[in-house]
Amino acid sequence: MADTTRRTMMKGGATLLGTAALARAVAPLAEWSESLDMDEFLQRHYKELSRDEMDVILRRIEAKTLAEHGVEVHVEDVRPLEGVSFGYALNLSACIGCRRCAEACHKENNHDRATNNSYIRVLQLDKGSLSLGNVEVDYEGEVPKKEHFYMPVQCHQCDNPPCVNVCPIEATWKEPDGIVVVDYDWCIGCRYCEAGCPYHARRFNWHTPEVPAEEINPDQAYLSNRIRPAGVMEKCTFCLHRTRKGRLPACLEVCPTGSRVFGDLNDPDSQIRWVLANKRVFILKEDLGTLPRFFYFFDV
Repeated sequence: MADTTRRTMMKGGATLLGTAALARAVAPLAEWSESLDMDEFLQRHYKELSRDEMDVILRRIEAKTLAEHGVEVHVEDVRPLEGVSFGYALNLSACIGCRRCAEACHKENNHDRATNNSYIRVLQLDKGSLSLGNVEVDYEGEVPKKEHFYMPVQCHQCDNPPCVNVCPIEATWKEPDGIVVVDYDWCIGCRYCEAGCPYHARRFNWHTPEVPAEEINPDQAYLSNRIRPAGVMEKCTFCLHRTRKGRLPACLEVCPTGSRVFGDLNDPDSQIRWVLANKRVFILKEDLGTLPRFFYFFDV
């Protein structure tokens, strides 16, 4: 791994972008840098940390959350389960576009309440067409609407993730169980990964997320749903703080139609393997060679 710090990256960025362009690009980082203490700034990359070092960091995050939000939380470093490879499938014949999945994601992952952020976007498309050039995201009224169907889109946890490939400081990577993660303490907010993702699955924190104390989910993980600082990228992690403990993603649990299927691709008896074997499955933007682990299918 290259010996790269946030400071050297910013210096290199100035050379590439020019002073004026860099100033515009990193303007949101002012809040990020002001909120960092020296321990956070000098923290080593996640992959280099010992268990003892990580424990110190977790306790620091808990103490900071208590001081800033008045809430006691428990933050863990939840590692992948050996031999497990996660996949997700979505039945477009069953999805009704209610967006309860997006709402559950919003609450589970401690998203900023003012922006109503979520890792899930639900697209409304005309029946008979898969053209993503003619979709509605901010549709209103009762659903499902006649002559339309709905396609939720979130991180596809690609096996060839362009977001990872373009990150200049290795702040994002793919884990052994297939989940692409971000080290929020290492990310410098350059947003290259956001530009590289063909599924619009990355989110940028323009400001420190505002979450009422009574709404903060206290069950958190370092690489998942802990409250992120301003100026960093974030994304869906298949709720790794839940799924790596044998639970289901929050978006799946609230789906009223059972359109979502999640499981271990290495388990031949899993529901996700049954779907892949018995349904006509497709992936978005197959021509890009991203090799998603997020699949779509229709009943017919």
